[in-house]
Amino acid sequence: MTKVIALANQKGGVGKTTTALNLAAGLLRHNQSVLLIDLDPQSNATSGSGVDKEDITNDAYDVLIANKTAKSAIIHRSDNFDILPSSTELAGAEIELTKKKDRQTLLKRKIAKEKTNYDFVLIDNPPALGLLSLNSLTAADSVLIPVQAEYFALEGLAQLMKTIDLVKEHGNSGLTIEGILMTMTTHTKISRQVVAEVEKHFPEKTYEITIPRNVRLTEAPSFGQSIFDFAGFSSGARAYNKLVKEIISENGKEDSKPS
Repeated sequence: MTKVIALANQKGGVGKTTTALNLAAGLLRHNQSVLLIDLDPQSNATSGSGVDKEDITNDAYDVLIANKTAKSAIIHRSDNFDILPSSTELAGAEIELTKKKDRQTLLKRKIAKEKTNYDFVLIDNPPALGLLSLNSLTAADSVLIPVQAEYFALEGLAQLMKTIDLVKEHGNSGLTIEGILMTMTTHTKISRQVVAEVEKHFPEKTYEITIPRNVRLTEAPSFGQSIFDFAGFSSGARAYNKLVKEIISENGKEDSKPS
């Protein structure tokens, strides 16, 4: 059965797209079929996954606003995960979506048929809690929340939790928290304190695995590569590989790749 996971956090710069890209690549390495949907107008997941702009016929804007099918926009790649790309035009979708009656459930309806072709569908969201993110949360089975180990992390996390509760009340009662992932961790005192504080407030939801601040993780997308291809022996690659294996295990998927 397909698992649809939205990666969300209204704060920018928390490693959300980095996590989406490396989780997609890591799941694929462990024999899972994966579709990555880029709902961020910045299109970083699209460019970071090595998609050639000339290969894009339709994108997320066309699917949500221009009534194109998800099938027409998905780029199938034999050597990589599939992707439904984004474009800068998606920035105007927030306003255009307000005119549609089914504005919060559009994505869910659009991907209903196509998602069954995959083990996992990952949705990378913009750093805002607008209609694009609401579409994602309504279409998702669960939410993976990357949280940077910084002082104001809990404030943003509390706001997102309120939004998730509202989505559960108004349209997606089965939405769950896949997990809270601490990112950009360091050996500093403040980093350790923030991680401990998040674990204290969300003990059952916070992954034991943390993603360290690692220069290789920031460099890899500029080469259109995952951390596994770019720097497979780095601390970032090891951390994301552990996360991938945990997600596969927790979702009851079969991982036939040796540890």
